[in-house]
Amino acid sequence: MENEIDEILLSCQEELEKACQHQINEYLVIRAGRANPHVLDKVFIDYYGQPTPLNQMASITVPEARMLCVQVWDQSQVKNVVKAISAADLGITPNDDGKVIRLVFPMLTEERRRDIVKTVKKISEETKVAIRGARRDAMEMLKDLEKEGSISEDEQSSAEKEVQKLIDQYNEKVEETCRAKEKEIMEV
Repeated sequence: MENEIDEILLSCQEELEKACQHQINEYLVIRAGRANPHVLDKVFIDYYGQPTPLNQMASITVPEARMLCVQVWDQSQVKNVVKAISAADLGITPNDDGKVIRLVFPMLTEERRRDIVKTVKKISEETKVAIRGARRDAMEMLKDLEKEGSISEDEQSSAEKEVQKLIDQYNEKVEETCRAKEKEIMEV
């Protein structure tokens, strides 16, 4: 009995962790006015017929607060990398001198910052939806155990309170992460 409840709680917690990690990964890609190599995480280059992540074929450095330098190891691929970065629609125009690709991040306008904050809030809301889904699944499993007679009504009630406590913790975590990203974006 207790074992089944623990498994449900553990499963729920794993789902909540995944949701929060997904939110953090999505936030890493969002441009906040300063250079962040993670904005290039979703850039893939057709490298000899294989879609290859940029970070597996070049070194990416941050020489200044608002600049990224991409040093492609295979010089024959520089033009393809420039094309892929342009096609990724990052809002940054790559400049290359044949050897190094420079990405200069422009200062964000107030309007652009507000748009980015809307995106941040949307990601936060999607994370909360995933959390509610995990809560619903856990609650249904607990109800099923009670119907089968594996656990008593009191045990079910107690376990549901534990699930709710987990949900509240993770919702707060999502809110904190969202507020921190908003603050980072709105800093001038």
